[in-house]
Amino acid sequence: MEERKQSRYVKLTKDQDHSSLEDITPGELNQPIHVPQLVVRKCSECRQPLPESYAPPADEPWTTGIFGCAEDRESCLTGLFCPCVLFGRNVESLSEDTPWSKPCICHAICVEGGISLAIATVAANFIFPGIDPGTSFLITEGLFFTWWMCGIYTGQVRQNLQKKYHLKNSPCNACCVHCCLHWCALCQEHREMKGRLSDNAFSQMTVVNPPPIQEMKSIHEIETPETSSSSNNNEHITLEMQAI
Repeated sequence: MEERKQSRYVKLTKDQDHSSLEDITPGELNQPIHVPQLVVRKCSECRQPLPESYAPPADEPWTTGIFGCAEDRESCLTGLFCPCVLFGRNVESLSEDTPWSKPCICHAICVEGGISLAIATVAANFIFPGIDPGTSFLITEGLFFTWWMCGIYTGQVRQNLQKKYHLKNSPCNACCVHCCLHWCALCQEHREMKGRLSDNAFSQMTVVNPPPIQEMKSIHEIETPETSSSSNNNEHITLEMQAI
């Protein structure tokens, strides 16, 4: 066999010893190099580069408590008697491209419909004692499962609200809050968005009055104002400047 030819590539080190050179393969030089200066943090939402001094905003507390339903009488009554309407308004305020009717109908079918079915099941057990207990148990189990799924769905809306305004989990996880305190959570979310939207509303607009109408008269009219005013001839030139 022919002797292996000496490679033209050498491995360079910080403390290089020129007396002995170590042969390397050409592919060993084509390895990626980690450069810390080129590592840039990006926003998780828009993937835009962030400055080095950027720090994520800290979570803020809610402006009202979970049991502060009486602070807003209108939302309290709406959430008590028509929670589906209040939920639809909350979703519409959170995402403008979603009309309030769709989440309202979904809430009415799942939550209000489930509550009505539960009341009907309990009433049927008292009116008709001969109903199979297994059937009642299956209905009750299905209602609990439906309520749990509704808690997850409405909890997602609450999480989106917390993510938008950087709010803390109060008093616990969003899904657990809606599973245990659904009506109170709806009222709290409505008060939170209502307060923040009113704070971000534009103040009264500044009224800028246009300048008065200016007239430019010809030299002839300036020299003889009485004659020009009395006779309406074609030599009278009047220019009016109005604000657009």
